[in-house]
Amino acid sequence: MIPELRYDEKGLIPAIIQDIEDSEVLMLAYMDKTALEKTLETGKTHFWSRSRQKYWMKGETSGNVQLVREILYDCDEDALLIRVEQVGGTACHTGNRSCFYRGIEEAETEEIE
Repeated sequence: MIPELRYDEKGLIPAIIQDIEDSEVLMLAYMDKTALEKTLETGKTHFWSRSRQKYWMKGETSGNVQLVREILYDCDEDALLIRVEQVGGTACHTGNRSCFYRGIEEAETEEIE
């Protein structure tokens, strides 16, 4: 049973995808109620593509599927944490294990007197 979740004005909720083994954050995607239902039915992550305006299953073309092991929601009921077994080793479409592989370097700042 899906709890009452707080979707945004477009009917979407952010889903943080985390590796069940080492807790690495793999990606962030968006779901609506239908995508969440498909995820629960199949045991594989399904999302709503905001750019393509269609549903997609992670790994449907790459083979790098995500097997759902646990779904949690936050205290405000407006975000999901989905813990998965990442099959194929990579979650990012770039070929990296995680979509979070780049860092922001600290900008040099001048001291204000």
